[in-house]
Amino acid sequence: MLKFYNTDVVFQELPDEVTLAVNISGCPCRCPGCHSKFLWEDVGTPLDEKAIDGFMDEFGKDISCLCFMGGDAEPETVNLFAGYIRRAYAGKKVGWYTGRTLISPKIDRRNFDYIKVGPYIAHLGALKSPATNQRLYRLDHATQEMTDITSRFWQKK
Repeated sequence: MLKFYNTDVVFQELPDEVTLAVNISGCPCRCPGCHSKFLWEDVGTPLDEKAIDGFMDEFGKDISCLCFMGGDAEPETVNLFAGYIRRAYAGKKVGWYTGRTLISPKIDRRNFDYIKVGPYIAHLGALKSPATNQRLYRLDHATQEMTDITSRFWQKK
């Protein structure tokens, strides 16, 4: 069972979106240099459809997207919740930040608008670094193509 530690409305995780970031605990990736080590532990509140409905009741009018931050221990469950959001909250976008290097075959990419892949590697930096190993993809639902939009984070000099 997935649990979430907390949520936060954020503006920088996904370009052009006001996002409710749902921080999922129990992360199996344990990246060296992780800035969210508190999410390694199995702590928090169970994540289920009722919790998602609560998020949408509280934040739905203020957000354009809900992004699951983690959930790598149960990608199939993240997928189920993403599908639920697509059906129950038409028009809301769905994102997923995974620390894995590949997108799990246990998910249906059509349930997502954005997927970030890649563990945090300190010397390469996060998404805002042009040297990063991490990649953020946007799914085009018309063509089913995934476009790498990572460069949208890089500072122009």
